[in-house]
Amino acid sequence: MATGRDDIGATRTGADRGRVVVFGSLNVDSTSYVDDFPEPGETILSRDYRVALGGKGANQAVAAHVAGAPVDFVACIGNDASGAFAYDTLERLGLPVGAIRRIPDAPTGVAQITVAASGENTIIVTGGANLALTPELVHRDRALVAAAAVVLTQGELAVAAIEQVAAVASESGTRFVLNLAPPARVSAATLAVADPIVLNEHEARAVGIGTDAPGDATLDDWRELAASAAGGLARSIVVTLGAAGATAADAIGSWAVHAPRVTAVDTTGAGDGFTGTLAAFLAEGRPLPEALRIAVTAGALAVQARGTVDSYAARAEVLAAAAAES
Repeated sequence: MATGRDDIGATRTGADRGRVVVFGSLNVDSTSYVDDFPEPGETILSRDYRVALGGKGANQAVAAHVAGAPVDFVACIGNDASGAFAYDTLERLGLPVGAIRRIPDAPTGVAQITVAASGENTIIVTGGANLALTPELVHRDRALVAAAAVVLTQGELAVAAIEQVAAVASESGTRFVLNLAPPARVSAATLAVADPIVLNEHEARAVGIGTDAPGDATLDDWRELAASAAGGLARSIVVTLGAAGATAADAIGSWAVHAPRVTAVDTTGAGDGFTGTLAAFLAEGRPLPEALRIAVTAGALAVQARGTVDSYAARAEVLAAAAAES
């Protein structure tokens, strides 16, 4: 794909890459691996168990960092052992921790995850200290937003905080990327400045896209649905469809990218890997369809390994795989 920049497989220096600021959740993931999900009231035994860094904000910040973007991560943790574990893990991964706040009277957020042999998962999230990321804290970090190319947030924060991130980004002229997962009742003004809003099929329906679409709607069907909403609901729209791929639309056009065929081991965090990678490549100036194609590849690589942040492939590997698929 000719873009007027470097081609998809070329290497860019850190100085050429725009900064990404992530306002988001930071959890500790408690994951059990099982053959099948239990029925209500049923007790089963797991095959394995792991504790790891998690939270959509943390996952996406790590994914953007691994994709080569300079990243600032704004989040809250408790003053507890889980918070210390999360803080130390971020440092080990090379992310700046200066914008991580410790909240003395709240536990660090936690996600209880079950992964079946199929690779599918169920997740229950307890927000804890994440709910202390208030509009006031967002406003306090407005200088970070003003210095960034992209600011990214997710639906795991309080609605007022999400709306403040959008407002500060809009005032600063910084591109605002919103992953509305899980769906939250944010204002129309917040949705309107999202560029893009990133949704899966269920989240898209929750905000009014594809409410009448059949369950077997194709990638091209969703491309058309995204195109019909782009410029109205949000400046641009991305809809992810798991193993099928993803679609995107803005005022210029619409695109569909099929995902590479892979064997899924664990789908946990793959959507966050996609979103963080998308934000990183948008921040360095890649056009939406190119960033989409790279992000789809990153998501496909992530499902082939267990865990969340440890499953994200390095920038060079993602670019090489994306080039091979083109």
